[in-house]
Amino acid sequence: MTDFERKVYRIIFNMTRFGKNPSMEQLKRKTGKDEQAIRDAVKNLMRERMLKWDKKKKDWVI
Repeated sequence: MTDFERKVYRIIFNMTRFGKNPSMEQLKRKTGKDEQAIRDAVKNLMRERMLKWDKKKKDWVI
């Protein structure tokens, strides 16, 4: 896991812990990166099974 992936993971983890899903705009503001870099990091985290998207609940599973 790269430093950027770890940062994205921690943001998603901390926000979902309090019942909020971070939007792309929030992730862009908190990381300072563009949308494509964030999408790539999330895809890698999902590939490594660190994150999973629950389609029914529309929430992250960590």
